[in-house]
Amino acid sequence: MHNCPMEIRQYEIFRILAHELSFTRAAERAHCVQSNVTVHIRSMEEELGVPLFERMGRHVRLTAHGTRLLPYAEKILHLVGEAAAVTVGRDSPAGTLVIGSPESVLTYRIPRVAQVFRAKYPEVELVFRACSTSELHPQLEQGRLDFGLVIDDEVGDPRLHVENICPERLTLLARPGHELSSSAAVRAVDLRGQTLLLTDRGCAYRNKLESALGQAAVTPKSVMEFSNVETIKQCAILGMGVACLPAMVAKTEVSQGKLAALAWKGSSLSMRTLLVWHKDKWISPAMQAFFGMLRAQLNS
Repeated sequence: MHNCPMEIRQYEIFRILAHELSFTRAAERAHCVQSNVTVHIRSMEEELGVPLFERMGRHVRLTAHGTRLLPYAEKILHLVGEAAAVTVGRDSPAGTLVIGSPESVLTYRIPRVAQVFRAKYPEVELVFRACSTSELHPQLEQGRLDFGLVIDDEVGDPRLHVENICPERLTLLARPGHELSSSAAVRAVDLRGQTLLLTDRGCAYRNKLESALGQAAVTPKSVMEFSNVETIKQCAILGMGVACLPAMVAKTEVSQGKLAALAWKGSSLSMRTLLVWHKDKWISPAMQAFFGMLRAQLNS
């Protein structure tokens, strides 16, 4: 049993160092000298009786103990922030919002919303974190995110509230001049001899296309898998295969004639952008304001 509880400041510095993995950068973010970071971390390790970080010269990494502690530290700090906001009882949006989302949504949906929101609510700090749908659920559960935005048909987790924000149409893309670019109707069978340029396994819109192909008993010639949608677009522009991406991702390239949107006539490739948050989450004025801004901007 520990003699005295750890301080909130220690948890703050622990979290910063866990993300930065650099005592120098952690000190800069924590607005203190590097020796203070060292003292706080050493104090936590002595209090817990386990090492939280491995220090190998200039390299720092979390130990197994530190990795297990991090989600609890995130939750503690999040609850402290919520408690302060509730106690102060401010009706005007303020504080920090941490939003998680896949790269495609962050890149092509969020900037316009963030620009308008920041102009209207300058006292709210927005923090965006790129994460997959599978990573989103545990981070919401641990309180590391206030809410998330995903492209999917549904989110079947009873611990999460889900709100439909706007429809998202998926599109098949290829280089102009590709054998399918001039077809009046592209069906699943037409992809049998094609190389597909797809996102990582588990991505909702990859699953959507693979489901459509599965229903038609179609297997493509080959699949090239990428973790970055920009890379997928560039490979499609070079004629390396057929890509499947949300239409918003390639809107500019299609309008410039760099990519052709194929006339898909198979089963529906429509999905939705969904807003998700934990059912136990306190909806702060800042969250309410951002929800309203999302609806207004993305439905316009």
